[in-house]
Amino acid sequence: MSIPCWLIPALVGLICTILGYLLGKLLNGSSDNNVDVYKNRISKLETDLAACMSSKEVSHTSGAANTIAPKTSGVKAVAFNADEAKAALGKKVKENDLTIVEGIGPKIKELFHNHNVTTWADLANCTVEKCQEVLKSGGKRFEIHKPGTWPKQAEMATKGEWQKLKDWQDQLDGGK
Repeated sequence: MSIPCWLIPALVGLICTILGYLLGKLLNGSSDNNVDVYKNRISKLETDLAACMSSKEVSHTSGAANTIAPKTSGVKAVAFNADEAKAALGKKVKENDLTIVEGIGPKIKELFHNHNVTTWADLANCTVEKCQEVLKSGGKRFEIHKPGTWPKQAEMATKGEWQKLKDWQDQLDGGK
């Protein structure tokens, strides 16, 4: 009995088809889960971006609405002395650089600038609640910060109390 010559290639083709189908199902099933994970991540990032863009639009279109109301008692500034600040803090200090306040970095400084808080005196005259409002305007990633000491630190900078500020910052943990 002889096997027809067409049967062997047909069987090999059938086996390859079945294996290809099974491998495709196996690989597509796991990649569907990965696709869902990435789709969820992209969706979250798009939501965060939209919130950020809308907060930027609000801050640029309604200037007076984003102005932080100062506390009733104002902090009087003294003339800025960069040499005294550098001597006490051990680094070069630019006048009214909000990042000198422990807990404020470049992104948070930008949030405050968007709310017309651009000087140490402006920040010193803010309430902690107003500082928290500024942080909330930046989205969830900024809400975790604790601005409880920021106005007082800014007041020390405004008054040129550099050594006092340095000593206090040495005791603080990220501005808290």
